[in-house]
Amino acid sequence: MSELFNEQWMKKYQSEWNKDPELVTALEAINFNSIIGYGFPDEITPRGCIIVENGLIIDAGSYNGQDLNWDLRAKQNHWNEWLNREVGKAGFSLAYTTGKLKFIEGDFKTIYKDQGMTRPFIKSFSAMGRVNN
Repeated sequence: MSELFNEQWMKKYQSEWNKDPELVTALEAINFNSIIGYGFPDEITPRGCIIVENGLIIDAGSYNGQDLNWDLRAKQNHWNEWLNREVGKAGFSLAYTTGKLKFIEGDFKTIYKDQGMTRPFIKSFSAMGRVNN
């Protein structure tokens, strides 16, 4: 099992994301373009980063100072929990309101209110869960 959010893990995440038609098609439909960082709350910067253009990840790897649209942070045990089981909208709302999932950049409320973003956000965690399987 590779280390969460390292270069190798992020490349596998890119592959899993890009081969998920529900995820890619939904984001393509809303012309989703973003730079997203992932990491842990006790670290200054995220560990991993993806660049998404029209729903597809065009680059993934270590965070190297990119300007982020979204920066998601959680403790290792919370990431592991979400990657090992399906979590729905209510579960992520609870994670956000209890502080388990932190948005250093970006706004969870935007995702929660926009159905065009809610489902793909949840699906992105399913893609993460397939990385180590």
